[in-house]
Amino acid sequence: MAEDKILVEDLNLWFGDNHVLKDVGFRIPPNAVTAIMGPSGCGKSTLLRTINRMNDLIAGTRVTGRIVIDGKDIFADDTDVIDLRKRVGMVFQKPNPFPRSIYENIAFGPRIHRMGNRSDIAERVKRTLRHANLWDEVKDRLHDNAFSLSGGQQQRLCIARCLSVEPEIVLLDEPASALDPHSTARLEELITQIKQDYTVVIVTHNMQQAARVSDFCAFLMLGEMVEYDRTERIFTKPRDKRTEDFLTGKFG
Repeated sequence: MAEDKILVEDLNLWFGDNHVLKDVGFRIPPNAVTAIMGPSGCGKSTLLRTINRMNDLIAGTRVTGRIVIDGKDIFADDTDVIDLRKRVGMVFQKPNPFPRSIYENIAFGPRIHRMGNRSDIAERVKRTLRHANLWDEVKDRLHDNAFSLSGGQQQRLCIARCLSVEPEIVLLDEPASALDPHSTARLEELITQIKQDYTVVIVTHNMQQAARVSDFCAFLMLGEMVEYDRTERIFTKPRDKRTEDFLTGKFG
């Protein structure tokens, strides 16, 4: 395995008195898709949101342990959380484009971060939409409202918006759960493509989706990391009976 992009060690998280994540530890390699799967309420999304400190926004959150990205602990006192969230982008379960034009959705982030002049940003919008497999569908309607797009197109637009500020890591929180099968297939194709340039971590309740898109797979249950390995190994030779029971539909 290549040198870790993300290292999670002894991670515990509480919301008030609720102990949600319990001694979680695993290593995420660069330029690969890592899926986090498990039954509802097991802490998958909470774990994902810890990687860019989104849980900091929830009152009563307490964290112990370490998450190290490129050798630096993200909980260190000198961490710039705004910069962290630029480097670690996130796409949510339901498409959430800004109530602006397609163009402005992509241009907004680069403009805020002063990533070039007007022509630079225009070129970045085009390049990012191409990267998200969306350019050919929207190139003649860039100034239409983003809400005029289909649900699947909106989700790919949200991924493009995430990519526009050049993150290193892309977090996807059940990004296909609100999409039809055709849109899901397009999204999965996109996920497989972008791992060439990004480290991708996806939370999914869909085991088949995890098998299709991921290189590595983590199985979480009741806030504990039950098993983590290459996806092929998890699905063909799980080491823990709880993993096998989940994969064969005995619970979940």
